[in-house]
Amino acid sequence: MNNQINDEIVLDVQDLTVSFRGFVGKVQAVRGVSFQLPRGKTVAIVGESGSGKSVTAKSIMGILAGNAIIEKGSILYDGDDLTKISEKQFQDIRGKKIGLIFQDPLSSLNPIMKVGKQITEMILENQKVSKKEARERALDLMRDVGIPDVEQRFEHYPFQLSGGMRQRIVIAIALANEPEILICDEPTTALDVTVQARILDMINELKYQKNLSIVFITHDLGVVANMADFVYVMYAGKVVEYGTSEEIFFNPKHPYTWALLSSMPDMDSKEKLLAIPGTPPNMLEPPVGDAFASRNRYAMEIDFKEQPPFFKVSDTHYAATWLLHENAPDVEMPEVLRNRIDRMLVEEEEYHKGRGEGNQ
Repeated sequence: MNNQINDEIVLDVQDLTVSFRGFVGKVQAVRGVSFQLPRGKTVAIVGESGSGKSVTAKSIMGILAGNAIIEKGSILYDGDDLTKISEKQFQDIRGKKIGLIFQDPLSSLNPIMKVGKQITEMILENQKVSKKEARERALDLMRDVGIPDVEQRFEHYPFQLSGGMRQRIVIAIALANEPEILICDEPTTALDVTVQARILDMINELKYQKNLSIVFITHDLGVVANMADFVYVMYAGKVVEYGTSEEIFFNPKHPYTWALLSSMPDMDSKEKLLAIPGTPPNMLEPPVGDAFASRNRYAMEIDFKEQPPFFKVSDTHYAATWLLHENAPDVEMPEVLRNRIDRMLVEEEEYHKGRGEGNQ
């Protein structure tokens, strides 16, 4: 897989393959995943539950379950292959150089410890500062993540805070040691839409303020529309399409990407949402050929027999679908998706036109 990214790469995942031993066999959770994270950018990894997104994130953090096996591949960070280092070496990276935000803030926090103490303990554990300095640093972090009345909130327990406030505390803890990489694993799933938008805006703002490089894991393409620089779409443990955010949203090529985009709610449309038929494959025995074939109404005979390679769409955009083969029939994306993209293009043009007129 050739990403053709010219920026400085801070994290380079190549051919990562992870399985889990079980009573009934070996589950092939991640199958040859590759991606690069450029400095100061956001890479979104998108797909349904069970597609291998979170396993990929946990592999980077070295927090896989005991029955997990990294069968092959590499995760290169700061000159080290994270698949080969010891737990002791990981302790100098995890939480210090690479921070992690989980999707459920309530389970991420200690319910019987005040939130301020949870932040200060993270600072004291990893930095040579006094308790007073750690407290001041914790209060600053709480302000950074948009928590009001920080002196009062510092003394609260997690149950006394709303879901959005708890997630802000989790983000403050993740930033406590000024990591250069932040991994966000479905960080807004448990929040309502309004709070979700505020948290996403805040993460985006923090990225620019602190020059963070972000890996954002989500099942919802809509969540990353305005914050991802690059998008990797995963299905059945594999990346099936990747490109810049603009390429994935305005010129998607894989039928699975079409299906994900077509199933997103659209306030401006009265068209019926298109559900993805069927269920994901059993990863104890992944299907031969394209894993999405049985759910793909555009599938051809070859899809059930042979796994498609990546076909180049542009220097930064690739998709693993036989529909891009020179001998494949011409197939148009679903009409509901084409209409949505046309509307987005018009809105974007009007937005830029309005800004241009306003600057004259």
